Amino acid sequence: MKASYLSPAVGQYILAHSTQPDDLLDELAAETQQVAGSNAGMLISPDQGRFLTMITQLVRPELAVEVGTFTGYSSLCIARGLSGGRLRCFDVSEEWTSIARKYWEKAGVAARITLTLGPATESLRAMEDRIDLAFIDADKTNYPAYYELVMERLRPGGVVLVDNTLWDGYVADPSYEDDMTRTIREFNDLVMKDPRVTSVMLPIGDGLTMIRKN
Repeated sequence: MKASYLSPAVGQYILAHSTQPDDLLDELAAETQQVAGSNAGMLISPDQGRFLTMITQLVRPELAVEVGTFTGYSSLCIARGLSGGRLRCFDVSEEWTSIARKYWEKAGVAARITLTLGPATESLRAMEDRIDLAFIDADKTNYPAYYELVMERLRPGGVVLVDNTLWDGYVADPSYEDDMTRTIREFNDLVMKDPRVTSVMLPIGDGLTMIRKN
C-alpha cells in the first residue's frame, strides 16, 4: 500500500475491497520489484491501476497520453480500458520500457500503444492531435511543463490524472521544506489556481489529482 499517510489497517481494507489485479499485472509488478530494486517504488499501486482502467472506460478516449511509462503497469491499465482508442506513451528509458513492451504484447494490447523515447516536453510540443485523457507520472520538476503542454492539447471535458501529489503526506506537513516537497506543493497550487479546470485530489496511492478541463 503506497498511501503511507493512511493507517495500515485502512490501507489494507481499501485494497481488500477493491477489484484485485489479475495474474499478468501481478507478474509485471513482481518482475519490476526484482529488476528495479529501489526504483520499483515508481510503480503505481494496484488501486491506482484499477482506477486508471475505470476512468479510461468512462472517458472513452480516442487518444490517451501517458507521460512517464517506467515498466508499463499504468499504461497496461489504461490500454485495457480503451474501446477503439489509442495510447501514446512518452519516456526516456529504453531499459525500463523494454519490460513494458513485453507485457503489452502478453496482454494483447501492443497494437493500441505507441511509445516515443526522448524528452516528453519535445514530444508533446510536436503533437498536433487532440488529447482526451492524460496520465502524468514522470520527473516532478517538469510537472508544470507537462501539465501546460497537455492542457493546450486537451479537449474541453478532457481529463488529466497526475500522480504523487500527496508526496507521502509531506505536502501537508509544514516541517518538510525540502526541494521536492516544495515542488509538489507549488504544482498543486498551480492547478488549484488554474481557471481552466475543475480538480479533486484523491487519497489513492501517493495522491492522485484528477483534473477536468472546463
